[in-house]
Amino acid sequence: MKVLVTGISGTLGKLTAVKLVQHGYEVVGIDRRPWPNAPEEIEIFQADIRKRPAEDVFRTHRPDAAIHMATVTHLVTQSPDRMRVNLYGTRAFIHHCAAYGVKQTVFVGRHTFYGAAADSPLYHTEDEPPMSTHSFQELADLVAADLYAASALWRYPEIATSVLRVVYTLGPSKHGTLASYLHGPNVPLIMGFDPLFQFMHEDDAAEAIVSALAHKLHGIYNVSGPTPVPLSTIVRAAGRRPIPAPEPLFKLGLGRLGLPRLPAGAADHLKYPIVVDSDPFRRATRFTYQYDERETINSFRAAR
Repeated sequence: MKVLVTGISGTLGKLTAVKLVQHGYEVVGIDRRPWPNAPEEIEIFQADIRKRPAEDVFRTHRPDAAIHMATVTHLVTQSPDRMRVNLYGTRAFIHHCAAYGVKQTVFVGRHTFYGAAADSPLYHTEDEPPMSTHSFQELADLVAADLYAASALWRYPEIATSVLRVVYTLGPSKHGTLASYLHGPNVPLIMGFDPLFQFMHEDDAAEAIVSALAHKLHGIYNVSGPTPVPLSTIVRAAGRRPIPAPEPLFKLGLGRLGLPRLPAGAADHLKYPIVVDSDPFRRATRFTYQYDERETINSFRAAR
């Protein structure tokens, strides 16, 4: 079975591609970035998913399945091009899959789709609407991409489409939203708040994506790992120093004195939890995580 992976040069893309090869899949990758020293079993095409060369890869290789991970967050890309990469890239991906006979697609989204708010339920299920865009505009493009991918469920019923909303990942690569937040020695917290954070080891996340493909999932699924942990506990366990501050000072201090750069809308995500119910995914795939919360944080802390 031939699988095409977009965004293959990213951390999660590389891990997923290697696992696909280990499970016996033939892997073809598309990314604007190079992948130096990629395994020889994986064929890489350096192209933009929105451009004609990427479409040519679909046309000539005719993959049986495709996994879309070519999206970026506000922490990686600050320019207006982020909307074009996330939404228009997802649109191009879905279009190419429909046009060139792809039988199965997996869109890898994020659990931040649901948003963080004081009146949110503790556990989010897949049928809940997005509530993040009104307070965190930097997530609007990712939410739009998620919704567009989900629309393929009814627009192209002949394609087995799965939309995965994956919790934060953490691990030795030190890449990802949570890893970027924990990057410096001092980590800001909002005084009076200590939300539960849900995360999983990056290797487990890659295995979950492969499981979705192997079980030919059709629908929207939350994907999570071990039990959620209070944010302050994560910060200390990662060897960082928590810096509680009143919310007005928190916003003024971002990007200064060694504190991470975060948009103002991120404040709600440091006040209120986003915890998802992933039981439907576990029942459908029998997925079990291999790294608990302590092992996951230690792998991040021990990495150079």
